[in-house]
Amino acid sequence: MILDRIALFLVIIGAVNWGSIGLFQFDIVAWIFGGQGALVSRIIYTLVAICGIWLISLFFRQRETSAALE
Repeated sequence: MILDRIALFLVIIGAVNWGSIGLFQFDIVAWIFGGQGALVSRIIYTLVAICGIWLISLFFRQRETSAALE
């Protein structure tokens, strides 16, 4: 599903950003978009959070089975 892939991509961006904060005390998103309080940065942080919540649904979904395996 395309929405899952977009969500995964944004969560990976968030994970890399948190990694850089933890290791180097450097916020990549804030650096690119003009600080943590900048509107674009806040939008990205919010989108990453929404995508993370969306991906929780992966724990509760049935896996698709291939017709060739049946």
